Amino acid sequence: MTSGEAETEVGTAPRARLISGPGILLLWLYGVMVVGAVSRSAVQIATEFDRAPLAYALSAIAGVVYGFITYSLVRGGEAARRAAFVCCAVELVGVLGVGTWTLVEPSAFPDSTVWSDFGMGYLFIPVILPVTAMYWLRKGRGA
Repeated sequence: MTSGEAETEVGTAPRARLISGPGILLLWLYGVMVVGAVSRSAVQIATEFDRAPLAYALSAIAGVVYGFITYSLVRGGEAARRAAFVCCAVELVGVLGVGTWTLVEPSAFPDSTVWSDFGMGYLFIPVILPVTAMYWLRKGRGA
């Protein structure tokens, strides 16, 4: 087997690896975002959910999306690549939608979310990451 292939759990058919080269950096960044979004939202939901339920729920959703993308990158294979690509597109729509919403109607968000102001609180990584990941996943198609 080459470094670009891995066995599937069912047989010996090769499975494209998604975490080679720059994919390793994407995996690491998504892993950091999972920890950040899930831990932040868990604490906020547990301690002050009534303060900003929409913001905290959206941060939890972001954490789940990040987790699924991370899992898909690790899993590898064409189906996982497609699923990760779709999730990255959903993530980008979420970042752009919530980012715009927080600018247009800031009163709806008494506290920020991971995607507030297009991810400004996270150094804009939430808006850059899905674009970069979608490029990487598209480029690696059929690998």
